[in-house]
Amino acid sequence: MVNYDFCLPWNWEHDADFIILVDIACRAQGLSLLQVTPDNLVDILQSLQNNQLNFRSFFDRASDADARFIPIVQWAAEHGVYCINPRERASRTWNKATMHLVFAQAGLETPYTVILPSYEEQPMVAPMDIGPLGEGFIIKPAHGGGGEGVVMKATSWSQVLVARQEYPADRYLLQACMVPAELGSRVAWFRLIYCAGQLYPCWWDTSTHIYTPVTLREESNYHLTALREITASIAGLCGLDLFSTEVALTLDGLFVVVDYVNDQIDLRLQSKAFDGVPDEIVRDITERLVSLAAAHCLSQPKGKDTFL
Repeated sequence: MVNYDFCLPWNWEHDADFIILVDIACRAQGLSLLQVTPDNLVDILQSLQNNQLNFRSFFDRASDADARFIPIVQWAAEHGVYCINPRERASRTWNKATMHLVFAQAGLETPYTVILPSYEEQPMVAPMDIGPLGEGFIIKPAHGGGGEGVVMKATSWSQVLVARQEYPADRYLLQACMVPAELGSRVAWFRLIYCAGQLYPCWWDTSTHIYTPVTLREESNYHLTALREITASIAGLCGLDLFSTEVALTLDGLFVVVDYVNDQIDLRLQSKAFDGVPDEIVRDITERLVSLAAAHCLSQPKGKDTFL
């Protein structure tokens, strides 16, 4: 049997640079890396089923978008493999309606929100007073990302009725828009990336999606330490090793979580894509992820099998 220390399935072409950095980090820490792609997935699954292959730690970057990878996720779970962002935890965060309730119960500030049942569950919904949502509100399905199905600056109940039918099996959230304060020359909207206990706070331009790291001086001058406390609370609630969230500082001084938990975050390098994550952050994330795998591997004896 051939054994690997770290298995990483991936299927998005823009993950290539991230994977290269993971490979470099694995080599630096003496770990063998098994990459699973659409090209070798069938062969890898067959080898696992035939007990010809094994791996001891696992990070899935594929099954959320390609169901063909789910069997390898299941194999890892059934064989007690150490998983970064295990699917049973990650999948819970994919439901924005569920996370809204979890956050509210935990005392985190969230936008004023109305949660509607799915169209399939309840096709007819009685008109409600949308005044508390403000002049322009957001309509979003409970699942999905990248803005799919989201209606920005909605103004009427008729728009809600139409939107619910786009993803009829999903619940919908109606949310008030947040108006952020300004700090110096920047709008106080933040994209926060968390990885294995480390926070990477960034200013987030909602128009261009450009990341700019928050400096320690800015964090001190603008009293932004609450961002760390909020992210630590979210990490405890979701139990994930890697995720991002968005927080806005409002005009009345409240830090409001506006985008709850993003799993499978975009890790394109800023040097390759203007709206990518700063290279130094991605590099540090890869080293931390590999360190998680290395710590597990060191705690487990290799035995007599062959490790690459």
